[in-house]
Amino acid sequence: MEPMFLKDVEEHKGSDNYSAAIEMMKRAGPEYPQILHMFSFKIKATVHLERFTQEILREPASLSPGLRELIAAYTSHLNHCPF
Repeated sequence: MEPMFLKDVEEHKGSDNYSAAIEMMKRAGPEYPQILHMFSFKIKATVHLERFTQEILREPASLSPGLRELIAAYTSHLNHCPF
């Protein structure tokens, strides 16, 4: 995996769940969603993004949450993004 442009963000080691998830995924394989580094680096700033994403994917709507997840996964695939 290519190193991130923001070296301080990528090298940040916190005691939060995001840092633990990053380490677990690194051990499992070379590919993982690098956006987790930003979530770990600035938890207070990214909590709103996390809540927004969950609201969009989980709130009642004409499309099921599973179908919305599938659309998001397909879009990520088209953008060559493992997230």
